[in-house]
Amino acid sequence: MSLEAPLIAADVMQWLSADAIDIKDSLMLVGELGRRLNDAKVPVDRITTGITLLHPNVRAESAIWTTDGERALRRYLEAENLEASYNNSPLKIVYVEGRAVRVRITPQPEGWEYGIIPDLRADGYTDYIALPMPFSDGSKKALTLATKAPGGFSSAHIAVFETIVRPLGLICELNTLRRTAETVLNTYVGARAGSKVLNGRIKRGEGEHISAVVTFADLRGFTQLSNQLPGDELIALLNDYFGAIAESVEAHGGEVLKFIGDEVMAIFPYTNEVEARDAALRALLAARDAVLKIAEINNNCCEEAPLIRAGIALHAGDVFFGNVGSATRLDFTVVGPVVNLASRIADLAKHLDRDVLVSEAIADLMGCRGKLHGTYYVKGFEDPVSVFSPDVELIGTAKACSELLTASRAFDAN
Repeated sequence: MSLEAPLIAADVMQWLSADAIDIKDSLMLVGELGRRLNDAKVPVDRITTGITLLHPNVRAESAIWTTDGERALRRYLEAENLEASYNNSPLKIVYVEGRAVRVRITPQPEGWEYGIIPDLRADGYTDYIALPMPFSDGSKKALTLATKAPGGFSSAHIAVFETIVRPLGLICELNTLRRTAETVLNTYVGARAGSKVLNGRIKRGEGEHISAVVTFADLRGFTQLSNQLPGDELIALLNDYFGAIAESVEAHGGEVLKFIGDEVMAIFPYTNEVEARDAALRALLAARDAVLKIAEINNNCCEEAPLIRAGIALHAGDVFFGNVGSATRLDFTVVGPVVNLASRIADLAKHLDRDVLVSEAIADLMGCRGKLHGTYYVKGFEDPVSVFSPDVELIGTAKACSELLTASRAFDAN
């Protein structure tokens, strides 16, 4: 076997430098690696990667492949109990100290063990090794391999693993960099805009005209709150408020485009009349859920905490979705009269003390004009604007409007 090890390593290295580069799926990558090692008579029964991520909620990601048929991509969320597990893991040695950890798994425990070893023993594994997988930034990720072979890994097997781990790391790094870019863009500019930027739509003025329901949510009394609350309490309050709006929008298929001070702007795109009504309904349901979530936040907070309330506005029509800004600082957003009017209706909602106000365009899409609240002049528009104020608790029910019920049932059926 010692004479064959360089040949095996060379074969896998050739694959890593050629076809493997095109594999962007982590599960496919470790699965193909396992298959090739097994074909070369290297008794690998389990392969995992351990890669820390730049992500607001996910600490690390692990692709898992076994000869028993397990194929899984596990994401480890930031949590207190994760720290204890990490401290008792061989991966901590790999990440922090940059050295390999090998454990020959005996039939019975022989003293203190890493947390993973009892599980591997129960599944019949006899040998385990965790190797540092270097990235170009100097950080160390991890590649682990385990076998059920009676004699464990030989020195030749270990030599193969040590030879291939660096080029494998380069491919993992390429994939991780792309996912990191996607994560950062999705987190800061939204999934729709993020995908366009990632695909090269980065020139100033570049974009497209789309049709969408535009939602604006405006936190009431924010100036007074910001003057009264310490910075950390204000940030906590804003996070609760933004969370209620964003979770509701995303749950109904919309996308939050930006947070502007105390405002949230979101869109529900559509391409035809049927989709337009569906988008309007989803935006209404999102507005309802956001109001209810904010009420729940207020009910659960302590007596000293200020109550929060938002005015939410909905309008629909054609907007320009693209890059605006300076030569060196761009923003991917929606602009146009529809966006401007949605913002003005949000101001009206605040001044009229209404939780939800919708434009005539939304009322027409839903065929539901029975809740006209009034007609008002707003800044920047010569003609008065009619706004409708649906009962939040009735949105999506038969009492809201007969047409709204029909649309709601059709939406729920899908």
